[in-house]
Amino acid sequence: MARSAEKAMTALARWRAVYVDRVQETKKRPYIASECTGLKDSLYYRRQIVHEISRKIAQIQNPSLGEYKLRDLNDDINKLIREKSHWEDHIKNLGGPDFKAEAPKMLEKEGKEVPGNRGYRYYGAARDLPGVRELFEEDPQPVARKSRGELMK
Repeated sequence: MARSAEKAMTALARWRAVYVDRVQETKKRPYIASECTGLKDSLYYRRQIVHEISRKIAQIQNPSLGEYKLRDLNDDINKLIREKSHWEDHIKNLGGPDFKAEAPKMLEKEGKEVPGNRGYRYYGAARDLPGVRELFEEDPQPVARKSRGELMK
């Protein structure tokens, strides 16, 4: 059996690598959604973002990744969700479907939002990170103090 280095040098492998590079160059997602003028391309880029989000949400479910990797994944997911929102607005402006009106609302199991920090959510194992767990804990109810009259009874 040939070695991996020898397999990588075959003509087919080299042609495939060049082909993949060319295809990826042509379909690179624009940084700003408004740079894309076609509805079909905009729908393609939105679908691409949704695929990336679902892949990263599946990865973040693993608590053994480590704190830094979990935080990075969570940041990436939030950035992608914000980017998806920009693409949905752009698609609506181009005359496409309104995804925001049709989409179901996000449930708590899909991502917990910190009170007072609008728009930033924590997913999967990132909810159990130190510092994040305390953000979700509710303040304990103050003990009801009895009045002086109730104490004298």
